[in-house]
Amino acid sequence: YLLELTLRQDVRPGLPMVRRMKEAIQKEEKQKEANEKNRQKSIKEEEKERRDSVLKSALGNENKGFALLQKMGYKSGQALGKSGEGIVEPIPLNIKTGLSGLGHDELKKRKAEEKLENYRQKLHMKKQANEQAADQFRIRFKNKQEERKMEGDLRKSQRACQQLDMQKDIDVPKETWYWLEPEEEDKKDEENKEDECTSTDLSVSEKLHILTTYLREEHFYCIWCGTTYEDSEDLSSNCPGNSAADHD
Repeated sequence: YLLELTLRQDVRPGLPMVRRMKEAIQKEEKQKEANEKNRQKSIKEEEKERRDSVLKSALGNENKGFALLQKMGYKSGQALGKSGEGIVEPIPLNIKTGLSGLGHDELKKRKAEEKLENYRQKLHMKKQANEQAADQFRIRFKNKQEERKMEGDLRKSQRACQQLDMQKDIDVPKETWYWLEPEEEDKKDEENKEDECTSTDLSVSEKLHILTTYLREEHFYCIWCGTTYEDSEDLSSNCPGNSAADHD
């Protein structure tokens, strides 16, 4: 008998350990359920349970307000109002559970909205500042390009003036800045070179206008056309334009 009982037992490895773990888990769950049942509920929990129980139950005739509604013809489940356009369900009850004073939540919400609005305004102002800075950069870049172009035109006019003057055996320029300085002629990158003529306070555009006028009146030469005309009449009639703007 003992041998037969032994053979009937399950002797698979690890099975007793699994069984003990299951029994421990079940015992722990039963202990949690017992603790939950025996735990004393707090005052707030008891108030919430009583409140939910009352709100779930319909009003009876013992309620004075409900009795007055019935006297005026109201029936349970009917909408309020003479024509039945009012609400059917009661207004939900909003219980205040925090310790803050009345109006605190509205104040907190208003401050949050003001903070968000200030943040949006700062982003808008920052965007405007970036756009303004980009516009100013484009304007400065354009002015710099125009200034470099005028400096290049001035140097071409100075070189042409020197050559034409020397062809007429003029050894000294009318103004010192009418000709290029000797060291300036050896410069390869003429567009990036600064004007080293400090003998006058005239701007580059003023110098270019004066020198262009001198070349046209003295030598009948147009710097933009690159052509020397026979006389003033030939210059006026055959030159494509009589101003720098026309040639540009």
